Amino acid sequence: MTAEATPLTVEELAALMKKAAGVTVDPQDLQSRLDSPFAEFGLDSLGLLGIVGELENRHGWSLPTDAERCRSPRAFLDLVNGTLTTGA
Repeated sequence: MTAEATPLTVEELAALMKKAAGVTVDPQDLQSRLDSPFAEFGLDSLGLLGIVGELENRHGWSLPTDAERCRSPRAFLDLVNGTLTTGA
């Protein structure tokens, strides 16, 4: 991980959902429903695993193994951004 790691934003998560899982979500809708289950956006566990893989490849660091089990966008963002701050 580089020293310049920046937090994952809702907009970036929406773009990753499209790129890695083929799920199109409006970032504003995602922001307003951060505690809704990923399933409500059409994202399943395999799609989330694709997002985890994309982030790991992009940044060169591993996310905790429970990242693919996050149930909501807020939980995922909190986990990813917490990992960035702790330097995992």
